Amino acid sequence: RYLVERAEYARQQGIGRERIFIDPGIGFGKTTEHNIELMRNIEKFVESGYKVLIGTSRKRFIGEITGKTAPEKRLFGTAGTVAAAVMQGAAIVRVHDAEQMADVVRICNRLR
Repeated sequence: RYLVERAEYARQQGIGRERIFIDPGIGFGKTTEHNIELMRNIEKFVESGYKVLIGTSRKRFIGEITGKTAPEKRLFGTAGTVAAAVMQGAAIVRVHDAEQMADVVRICNRLR
């Protein structure tokens, strides 16, 4: 709700809807369970009518779920979160492994 309020404020200041993205802030001061809850509810952010940006790439919660302590080992976990986000309507995903995640996004967009 707060993110939508901030987006509406930006619109009131003259910023066009097409230039506003909602980022739920995956990872920032959140527990693994908080991040899972956000990931399960991306569609609710999408329903606001604003584009949604998700940045899960190599995040700690992926390591906690997969047991991969080294961030560079979290490629497939990241792919899972990218697929989940795109399938729920996320417009942009911020990633480290752009080439590999572009393939994930292409597949998800085609399936959607």
